Amino acid sequence: MVKMRLRRMGAKKKPFYRVVVADARAPRDGRFIEEIGTYNPMVDPSEININAELAKKWLGNGAQPTDTVKKLLKVAGIVE
Repeated sequence: MVKMRLRRMGAKKKPFYRVVVADARAPRDGRFIEEIGTYNPMVDPSEININAELAKKWLGNGAQPTDTVKKLLKVAGIVE
């Protein structure tokens, strides 16, 4: 199964995430298929940048977003 999930980047105590499409069996920060956006929770308000075209393409192809990515897609206005 293909999932849309967060890949943790950044230093200790300063997380920064990339929204990626990856095989469900791959490790959290391991191999991925495509990067579709970023999420920075350290700024106020949180910074969310997601490529809407790529996100809709992968959702149409059957990729399952995790709960957190689903919330980010709603905030970005990509999914209802």
